This record gives sequence, structure tokens and C-alpha cells, in this order.
Amino acid sequence: MNIITKIWDVMFNNILSQPAIFIGLIVVIGYILLKRKWYEIAAGFIKAVVGYQILQLGASSLKNTVDPLLKGIQLKWSVEAVVIDPNFGLTAANSALESIGVTTSFAMITLLIAFLWNILLVFFRKFTKVRTLFTTGHIMVKQSTVATWIIFFLIPELRNMGGIALIGILCGTYWSVFSNMTVEATQELTEGAGFAVGHQQMLGVWFAYRFGGLFKGKNKQEDKAEDQKLQLGGALKILDDYVVSTTLIMLLFFGVIMIILGPDMMHEVDDGNFGKLAFPVYIFQRCTSFAVSLVVLKTGIRMFVGEMVESFEGISGSVLKGSLPAVDCAATYSFGDPNAVTLGFLFGALGQVIAIAGLLIFKSPLMIIPGFVPLFYDNATIGLYANMKGGFKALVACCLGSGLLQVLGSAVAIVLFQMGPFGGYVGNLDWATLWPAMGAMIKFLSVPGAVICIIGMLIIPQLQYRKNKEEYFSLGMEE
Repeated sequence: MNIITKIWDVMFNNILSQPAIFIGLIVVIGYILLKRKWYEIAAGFIKAVVGYQILQLGASSLKNTVDPLLKGIQLKWSVEAVVIDPNFGLTAANSALESIGVTTSFAMITLLIAFLWNILLVFFRKFTKVRTLFTTGHIMVKQSTVATWIIFFLIPELRNMGGIALIGILCGTYWSVFSNMTVEATQELTEGAGFAVGHQQMLGVWFAYRFGGLFKGKNKQEDKAEDQKLQLGGALKILDDYVVSTTLIMLLFFGVIMIILGPDMMHEVDDGNFGKLAFPVYIFQRCTSFAVSLVVLKTGIRMFVGEMVESFEGISGSVLKGSLPAVDCAATYSFGDPNAVTLGFLFGALGQVIAIAGLLIFKSPLMIIPGFVPLFYDNATIGLYANMKGGFKALVACCLGSGLLQVLGSAVAIVLFQMGPFGGYVGNLDWATLWPAMGAMIKFLSVPGAVICIIGMLIIPQLQYRKNKEEYFSLGMEE
């Protein structure tokens, strides 16, 4: 047993918890199955790992740009509350598990069972109709940990290996089914790039794709793809360049917040970047850094997605025929209208601000602090899909709604799962809507409630398949 534990620790510490390595090894397996030469396999591995690390660098830079603003808001208005962000949610879930005397390694066993269950569902795709393998390693770690706490808290008698098995199947079913729900949407957005979304707003992606078209105008001309995009004219044509548009929009949005906070506060929370700069120069520099981060992010995306999708042909063509990799939602940011990424983020942020203002006005005992990951990644992603299907109006409606639900749904989840004392919760859209709903069912029905949730999710791919039997398993596959 100790040998198995040590092997698992090595695998987790060096592969599963290292998404760049995890993605690289998937590329290696795919290229081996494609019978590529050893040097092509090595090159693919390196490009995938480096590409993902570039993506992580861009993501980290984006976070570092926004975090001082969030901290400044907390300090200026003396707000102390629960932060909705998966990084805070992971820390909070670990603390919660430790508070009941449960080792956090249980959560990693949950992850292993969930991933194996996902593979099993794809392997038996003829019966399950599941086409997607969830490969976003860092997201898997966070979700499996939070899911372990949720079930252990709601059903105390399941704080054992039997409970871990149930949680693994529940979590693995969620990964399989909801990433599968993004296939059609992502193939349309990327023009058949050959991947799906495996993140934490998959229900939101499906909703934006399914209902975004309701916001299209009645004019038939608006049915054209180019007319569904954000249209800009005259001097505003400069906004067609997403580097320029991102910088200008950030100046309007972040610049105003920084002015309200004032130079003294920004010095306190971001002295390393502020230094001896004049306040206007500091504001401009921080807003341009947001655009720089997006450029870095997109560069990494092009590198690792290109390798992964090509290599996955080996896996989908042999071991898991007809399957697609479900990857980080950031992989979609190189497709569609780039302005939609920035505007989706801003309107999602506006939705969160409105919801937080509501909590303050109605004197809620629980206050929510926005975290960067739900704020940006959920709403930027949903904005892309909504804009594709219904244009600017759809983007505004879907992202405002997403922001509202992220705050209000998370508030419900925090109370339901008693995560307030630990200071954090995931906060992404799926975890502010789907998981509180499943949690409520499990709370009142116990184990049968969890089983109902699993069966209910597994029905969804069957319904998807019935709508498109001819092309269902060929979407994203090369002819």
C-alpha cells in the first residue's frame, strides 16, 4: 500500500498537478499512436509544454494586473468577506477538510477516480455518447478538492473510501458531460479546430450558444456571420485592433477605478509597479500591461493547442475514436471577435458590481469579493460565444447575467456548503449555478440525491446524440 501511495504522490506532484507536463505527455501519447519519428515526438512535447507555460505566464500577468485593484477596493471600503476565485476556493476547501480531520490526499484520490471515470465514459462512447476527455489538470485539482468537501460536509457518514468513489464518479461525470456540451459551440467558433472547453463555465458556454441567437435583429442581413460581430465605424475602426481596444477600454474602466482609489492607495497595494512614476503614467502603464498579457496568452495558446489537437488525432483515431480533448477556456481566445473577450469581461464585471451593490443595500450578512479567474475567464469566454450567436446585445445580456449569477449563486453556495469561515469559494459560473443545485438535492436526499444527479447528467449526451446522429462523432475530426 505504501508503494502505491508513493507512486501516486510522484505522479500527482510531477504530472497531474503540473498542467504543462500533463498536456505534453498527452501530446507524446498521441504522436506515438500516429507513429511519428522520435524527434517529432520530442519537438511536439517541448512545444506543447513551452506553449502552455507561455499561456500560464500571460494568465499570471493578467492576474497581477487586476489583483492590486481588488485589494485596493477591499482596503478603501474596509470590506472583509469571502473571495470567489478557484485559487481561494482550493485553499478554503483544503482548510475545511483539515478542520474535520480529513487528509487532503483524499481529494487527490477523488481526482484519479474522476479522471478514470471520464476515460471509461469516452471508451464506451458508443453507449454513453460522451466525446470529450477533460485534460485541464489544474482545474481538475481544484474541482476535485472542493467537490470532496461538499460531499463530506453534506453527507458526514460518507467520509470514507466509499464516499470518495461516489465523489469521483460525480465529479468525473460533470467533467465528461459538460465539456461534451461545448463541442458544437466550440467547433462553430473555431471553425472545426478539434477541441472542446474543459473549464468551470461550461454550462455558461452552452447557454450562450443555445440562446444567444435570440438577441439577433429581425433584419435578415444580420444573419450573416460578419454582421453578428461587433461592428465599428469611422475613427472607432482603430478598435478593430484588439491591442488598441483593450488598452483604451481598460483606461476607461480600470483608469476610473484607480483615480477613485487615488495614488496613495495604489502606492500601498502596488508599490513595485508604481515606484516613482507619475500617477497618469502609472495608470497608462498598468492598462497597457493588460493588453501585453493578452498577447502573451494568445501566443501560448497557438503553440500548445496546435500540438495538442494534431496529436489527439492519434488518440481519437485509435484508442478513443471520435473523441476530442477538452482544454482550458483560454484556448478559444484566438478565435472569434477579439473585442468580445474584453467586452465580455467588462460587462461580467458590471454584473458582479450590481450584485455586490445589492448585497450591500439589503445588508447581507455575507459579502462577496470578486476574484480574477471567474471575473475574467468566465465572462470573456461567454462573451465570445454569445457574440458569435447573437452579436453585441447577446454579449451584454449573457455577461451581465453571468456576473450577477456568479455573485448571488456563490453566496447561496457558500451558505449551503458552509465555506464562509474558510474565506473562499470557487465562484465560477458552473459552481454558482449547477453545483449549488446539485448540492441542495444531495443535502435533502443524501446518497440517492447524488445518484440522481449522476444519472441526470448522463442523460444529457443521449439527448444531444438524438439531435445529430449523423455528425455527432465526426465533429472536429478531419475528413
